[in-house]
Amino acid sequence: MATRPYPRRRPARGRPARRRPVRRSAPPRRTPYRPGPRRWSRRRGRQFDLQVLVFAGAVLAAAAAWAVVSWLVKNWWVLVVLGAVAAVVAAGWIHRRQQRRAWDRVRQQALRYGLPELDALHHRDFEYAVRDLMLRDGCTDARQIGGAGDNGADVLATDPLGRTWVIQCKHRRDGDRGSAVGTPDLQRVNGTARQLYGADVVLVVTNGRFSTRCAPLAQQLHMHLADRRVLATWASGGRPLWELLPRIPAPRNSR
Repeated sequence: MATRPYPRRRPARGRPARRRPVRRSAPPRRTPYRPGPRRWSRRRGRQFDLQVLVFAGAVLAAAAAWAVVSWLVKNWWVLVVLGAVAAVVAAGWIHRRQQRRAWDRVRQQALRYGLPELDALHHRDFEYAVRDLMLRDGCTDARQIGGAGDNGADVLATDPLGRTWVIQCKHRRDGDRGSAVGTPDLQRVNGTARQLYGADVVLVVTNGRFSTRCAPLAQQLHMHLADRRVLATWASGGRPLWELLPRIPAPRNSR
């Protein structure tokens, strides 16, 4: 006998089918982070090893120093011998230094330049020659400062009477046949010599010649000029510049 299938229920018209509510599960609780025990890193291990080595080295150094001091206390005569040797060495070094300075003074006092020698120099060597002449005349602190950023000054020196000299050197390969030194060179060194270096004497020296406008401007700016003729007298003789140039300021020691 054939079974009859049950008829499907149809939802009533006009009434929507009920839906079962969906249950939402609560979010999982987050457990607070608890740091575990720190692991011994390689870097910390190396630092610890280095600290141990440093400490051990310090202990060994202290022990060695203590042993040396103890030995020297027992053998005090060694200190006397070492002190005597050190005194002899120091005396010999001082004597050689004084002798070297004396020879340097002799060479400086005998320093002479001829105009052909000065003409053949490079412009930088000409600055050193002027410095050496100032050293010869007793300016013990004379130094060459010419170069980039020299602000117009090539040689600085303090004479035995306490005056500060700021010197600008103008070298001409052809001597007095070369181009003349003009007023812009004078204005450049005059603008910085007294403000930056506290100059008492501002000098422009050349193995050539000055233009005709330089002398009146130098007198107006209270500057000094040393041309080829003055340079020849100064370099070949033993008289200092302050005896060759007119209207040099009074010495500082007498102010």
